[in-house]
Formats: sequence, structure tokens, C-alpha cells
Amino acid sequence: MHLLVIVLGREEHLDEVLTILIEHGVTGGTVIETVGMGRIVAHEIPVFTGLRHLIDVGRPYNKTIFSVIEDASIFDHLIEQIERICGSFDDPGTGIAFMVSVGKAKGIVPQR
Repeated sequence: MHLLVIVLGREEHLDEVLTILIEHGVTGGTVIETVGMGRIVAHEIPVFTGLRHLIDVGRPYNKTIFSVIEDASIFDHLIEQIERICGSFDDPGTGIAFMVSVGKAKGIVPQR
């Protein structure tokens, strides 16, 4: 099992990304609204408020998708498809994606 995490810098891409995941058999997951650390630091810690002008461009929130998947081999193809919609994850503000191994899990329904 593997935990797939995708952070989308632009929430308007969420529906299309979820469609791609479903088309590749990723039928379960959790989507939450998240905020980058830089934004919080720039707004909450006085010594960093001078950085606000660098951080306040773009959207204040991200959408983060978590899903436990069985087949790690789909990662590269999924990311390729998602980047066609969102742009390259190598570009700032687009988002990030990663996958890590899960040693044990409880309550996970097998994907079909």
C-alpha cells in the first residue's frame, strides 16, 4: 500500500484531477483545504511580515488529496495526466505530488 498525496495550488482544477484519479482506479480518498507554511509565517509572525508581498500572489488556499493506493506503478502516469491539466509541478505555485509506502492501515476499503 502507498499513500498518494497531491497538493493543488489552484482549486479550480480539483474536479478534473479527481476525474483522472477515478479513471485510473483511485476511487477513495480525502480532500481537504490547506494553507502553505510560508503564507502563515508571513501573516502571523511579525518578523516575517515583510515577506507578505512575495507570498500574497496567487491563491490563499490549496486543495490536498490523500488516497491510499495499491499499485505504485500508476504514479508516473497519473502525474503526467494531472500536469496536462494543472501545469508542471516543477513550476512554483502549481502544487506538489508524492507517494510514500504505508506499513499498516486499518479501515481501508480495497479499490477495484
